[in-house]
Amino acid sequence: MGALVLSSQQIFHRVGQELYCEGVSLAELGAEFGTPLYVYSRRSIVERYREFNSAFEAADPLIAYSVKANGSLGILATLAGEGAGADIVSGGELFRALRGGIAPERIVFSGVGKTEPELRAALEAGIYGFNVESESELRLLSRLAEGLGVRAPVAIRVNPDIETPTPHEYTRTGHRTSKFGVPNELVLPLYEEARRLPGIEVRGIAAHIGSQIGEVEPYRLSLLHLLELVTELSERGIELEYLDIGGGYGISYGGEEVASAAEFAEVILPLIVGRGLRLVLEPGRYIVGPSGALLTSVVTVKEMGEKTFVITDTGMNDLLRPSLYDGYHEVVLVGDATGGREARVDIVGPVCETGDFLALDRELALPGEGDLIAVMTVGAYGFSMASQYNARPRPAEVLVDGRDARLIRRRETYEDLIRGETI
Repeated sequence: MGALVLSSQQIFHRVGQELYCEGVSLAELGAEFGTPLYVYSRRSIVERYREFNSAFEAADPLIAYSVKANGSLGILATLAGEGAGADIVSGGELFRALRGGIAPERIVFSGVGKTEPELRAALEAGIYGFNVESESELRLLSRLAEGLGVRAPVAIRVNPDIETPTPHEYTRTGHRTSKFGVPNELVLPLYEEARRLPGIEVRGIAAHIGSQIGEVEPYRLSLLHLLELVTELSERGIELEYLDIGGGYGISYGGEEVASAAEFAEVILPLIVGRGLRLVLEPGRYIVGPSGALLTSVVTVKEMGEKTFVITDTGMNDLLRPSLYDGYHEVVLVGDATGGREARVDIVGPVCETGDFLALDRELALPGEGDLIAVMTVGAYGFSMASQYNARPRPAEVLVDGRDARLIRRRETYEDLIRGETI
């Protein structure tokens, strides 16, 4: 069986042959709350946030947690208690961040398709900044802010045209052919327009180059490009308050080497400290990814000639990353992993799609019906991408704190599937 992926704090570990999260048995959680079940470690989330914040302390950072990674209120409230801000990409994420206790003056709003109601809500809330992606968005913000009698704090999101080594083409956002950001040749003219428009306060500059980036060099190149623009803007009399280098900081899913927060900071801080700019960073996966495991029960083991399928009660509707991004997650037995016959298997779900799988071609001690399996490192882009496809209610979520476990989202019911519908 593959090695168990652990965080640096040994959050998920075995006591004897049984898998635990912090001080709580995953088997007991499965028995109490049922499966599928998302389980998160509060300690892991807090420690990884503090690690990131401390690494960049010299730049007076605003750590704007990327809500799209995992917007569960229990997690947002945990991070709000640590002083985190939020990076949002929708009105719904604004609603979640505020409800989770994150202060509006610590929220930045990114995204290519912000609607008028979303912009209005963010202006009324008084957020820290809008990462503007187009001339039309800038003009709409100006009109809305003027009508509300406020000023919209803006940064232009630059597309630095940098190719980034992410695991999948869908997660690369900093190159010229992506939909994100403003092309280099339009950045300075857009800043000139921004300072002339009523209701606009030019506050910063931003870029976001991709997701699951484990190397520092792409960030260094992006930052150097932004700093060149900062100098040109200063020469034109446009002084900025902050510089947002985005998120996308990678984590290890299968034991691969990725840069730590300290290694990112070692390269980034010397370039920005002393420039008079506040540094905004938007980590999401880095903070919550290693904190989560998805518990699932084995429905049956099915022999199909050359193939052996371990069929579980969770699938692509609960965890989309393997199917969508070919994302790798370590898969381990929750109980005794030593007694079963080793086999090479596909671990799949019940959804009516051939693309419904959790892991393909893995060595595993064959489980029996009803045995629990844990899919590791699912704290980010797990539940947040879950759906009700095949009319399957979404899982419950539990937050573990030491020896305590608290339900932070109840399991959906069949009634939840049709809530809001009419005949």
